Amino acid sequence: MSCFKSEYQQTIRAVAKALPAVVAILMLKTPEQASEKIEPDLLKVLPRDKNGLLRLGSCSGFFVSSDGYLLTNRHVVEDEEAVYEVVSRHQHYECEIKVRDEITDLAILKIKGVNFPYLKLGRSSRLQLGETVIAIGNALSEFENTVSRGIISGLSRHLKTDFTENNKEFFGLIQTDAAINPGNSGGPLINLKGEAIGINTAVVLGVENIGFAIPSDQAKIILEDLKKYGKIFRPSLGIRYLLIDEEVQKEHQLPFDYGAFIIFETLPGQKGIIPGGLAEKAGLKEGDIILTINNQKIDQSCNLMAALRNYQKGDKIRIKYWHQNEIKETEIVLED
Repeated sequence: MSCFKSEYQQTIRAVAKALPAVVAILMLKTPEQASEKIEPDLLKVLPRDKNGLLRLGSCSGFFVSSDGYLLTNRHVVEDEEAVYEVVSRHQHYECEIKVRDEITDLAILKIKGVNFPYLKLGRSSRLQLGETVIAIGNALSEFENTVSRGIISGLSRHLKTDFTENNKEFFGLIQTDAAINPGNSGGPLINLKGEAIGINTAVVLGVENIGFAIPSDQAKIILEDLKKYGKIFRPSLGIRYLLIDEEVQKEHQLPFDYGAFIIFETLPGQKGIIPGGLAEKAGLKEGDIILTINNQKIDQSCNLMAALRNYQKGDKIRIKYWHQNEIKETEIVLED
């Protein structure tokens, strides 16, 4: 009994610690812009800001530094015609969108000011199945400071979703049964220490108790890149490839049922080895199969992009690959 009591006390403390750092992110548009998708009668009753812009609902985000950097989802701020503002403790702030990253569905925002309450980013790589987690956000864009509690239900999940009528694929996601609702997107998933170990991003419709969050370790890399280089550094080997599965193996008569198969040129300008890229410099050829990167097997659970995601500019990686019936190895230093 004392164990359960202790965990509930930890939950209360973690929520109290995290709440001041959680914000609402409002989308604003002119009546003319909004009229394309909203009925005229509804336009008349929507709230407006001091400049006459319509407030079209909100999602969530949270501070990750005292000088005004925030994390949220890319799909929360994807409309480049819209204006966005941050609401923190009933204060409205203009924000600058520093990063919109389609690959991870992360966005980084910046507002002017200092001494903002912020959440420390924890180590998502240390999460364990069954660990207690808490999701915080603005549920349904209406109920601020909504808190739900659950556990880690799965790790390194692969998800295909459809935020904007274009299929998106995400890798390495945290699965949780803590309730994540529309409006919670972009809010933090925290541990019992009050650290953000994920960014709430998606829920599987029609299925109860399955939500997903982007691991904090991915967010750390992007945030560090932004502060260090002024942009995201995304490692790329400079190849076009097919991720091998049973069907690809059979179609191309390949000797492996896993790996990244570097394609042969199919159309003019669509080479498998991109001129000037790292793969060309390392001597890889079209038809080669990349098998592992630093002993990480390249397969359906960890594609090439996912395997490279945790490395930064200047890191050295060892690639094992198949070339003309021979297994070879090479080292590559990642560049911009």
